[in-house]
Amino acid sequence: MAHSHDHGHAHGAAANRTRLVVAIAIIAAFLVVQVVGGLLSGSLALLADAGHMASDLIGLVVALIAAMVAARPATDRQTYGYRRAEVLGALVNGVVLVVVAGSVAISAIDRLVTGGEGEAHEVQGGPMLVVAVLGLAANVAAMLVLRGGAAESINMRGAYLEVLGDLIGSVLVIVAGGVILVTGFDAADPIASLLIAALIVPRALALLREVVRVLFESAPPDTDVAEIRDHLLGTPGVVAVHDVHVWQITSGSPVFSAHVEVEPEVFASGRAGELLDELGGCLSDHFDVAHSTFQLEPAGRAGHELPHHHP
Repeated sequence: MAHSHDHGHAHGAAANRTRLVVAIAIIAAFLVVQVVGGLLSGSLALLADAGHMASDLIGLVVALIAAMVAARPATDRQTYGYRRAEVLGALVNGVVLVVVAGSVAISAIDRLVTGGEGEAHEVQGGPMLVVAVLGLAANVAAMLVLRGGAAESINMRGAYLEVLGDLIGSVLVIVAGGVILVTGFDAADPIASLLIAALIVPRALALLREVVRVLFESAPPDTDVAEIRDHLLGTPGVVAVHDVHVWQITSGSPVFSAHVEVEPEVFASGRAGELLDELGGCLSDHFDVAHSTFQLEPAGRAGHELPHHHP
């Protein structure tokens, strides 16, 4: 079963790398158009969206590098392989998102309050609107490419959130361009920029929070450790379960270890191997934990262990 799980992960990782390459090509091809359009139209919102798209491109490249590193096999030194590189890629993505949001917000506030050092900013709504619509199409295409891997990989989820934020930004730029065309209200441009920044930050913080959970080896949020312990205690021959640890190598790759006290009959009858298979199958079938390690001990062994072991 572990082999099947690893084979499925390798196939999914290869598909994710392909998705990232296609998305990078889409974003890179449009980025130049968006920057030129922002400069010609004088739109801060369009340039802000271009900045976000540039961060998308950086994030996607980082995600691709992380995915390539994560695909390297395990060694005697890196016994779990390099899959945690995906988490580091997501960390970079989250930090880039926060920095871009801060820069956009500062520029927008400056234009609203001071007019950008006293200079008037006439925004051309027509070109702004056209480029924003093209940007929306590019982001939709990139999102459709990345969506398949976002549910299974924190690295892909970071890349997906990058493009999702830019898609929302394109929608806001389209709205701002329409307002400027109809009413001549140029302040709609920096207001849209502020909204873009406000929408980026929560998603970036959520991604960073997930990264911190993995790096601190917290139990996955959808894992109930008490429920797992109770389930194992229901296995015939098991007396007690302690020193339980659940963590993730990367998103979607939980690892479990525990000390399991068993009745003397388990060792006497040679059932230890059978019980290990049963316990491992329990975690794999009921809790989707493919990698589990159990230390079988005679009943009462917990009292002889070091005090830092957890109950």
